[in-house]
Amino acid sequence: MELGPLGPGTLTWDCIGDLRCALLIIRAGVLQAMHPAVGAALMDHSDVFENQWNRLLRSVPPILATVYAGDKAPAIGRRVRDFHTGISGVDDTGRSYHALTPDVFFWTHATFFESQIAMRELYARPLRRDEKERLYDESIRWYATYGVSLRPVPPDYAAFERYWDGMVADVLVATEPVRWTFSPAARESPPPFPWLAGLPWKALRPVVVDGSNWLARGTLPVPIRERLGLAWNARDERQLRAFRVAVRGTFGALPTEWRYGTAVRRARRRGRAETAAAEPA
Repeated sequence: MELGPLGPGTLTWDCIGDLRCALLIIRAGVLQAMHPAVGAALMDHSDVFENQWNRLLRSVPPILATVYAGDKAPAIGRRVRDFHTGISGVDDTGRSYHALTPDVFFWTHATFFESQIAMRELYARPLRRDEKERLYDESIRWYATYGVSLRPVPPDYAAFERYWDGMVADVLVATEPVRWTFSPAARESPPPFPWLAGLPWKALRPVVVDGSNWLARGTLPVPIRERLGLAWNARDERQLRAFRVAVRGTFGALPTEWRYGTAVRRARRRGRAETAAAEPA
């Protein structure tokens, strides 16, 4: 399989930076934090309880950079990896953990990969089987930029599906950070940035916090929702269907490049220009 940085023409470039992925940010965070080692690391080494949204938002740019930075992606990937060097301890089961254990590190990556498929299923044209296989092959190239062992990486998409189902069924648990995310205390989360304090955050918090948690409840795998005891009824399902239709219609009417944030739009333009310049005249 080809390894190396991703670039224009890859499905990952089209999917991961799509703003609709932001609608799944709490969903991805919950799935990550349900791994016992990740949940313990958040308890021991994170400010997730003090400022959940700042933690989430500051983690996004380095992850996106490992996709959109071209030849610089491996260096950025190694920096992302090295952020986790000192993150270790003992989880709730009494097992030692380290954030750079390949099985743990790959699980966090797996949630970002799966989020792209979920985003397309929920809010855009669902990917065909061959497109999912292609996207998964690209995800291995993406993961390789971190310089972490590829040992736990399933070799193809069919194997990944079995891996994912096994993680959902047998590994993920209701860790303390996940329980807190859906508790009343999380509704009092401070603004992610000081300049949002006061009236702006008072207006935004019901949408950002309550809305994101509601979307997570509705879009998590059903076994996970049931394991966490999250309420979801027929009215919620109707409202989610209506929301999905609205998002599809809104984004379908936008020019393609406006489906991405400013930094990703710049990176996509730069990548296309560099590719064109490298082509023989």
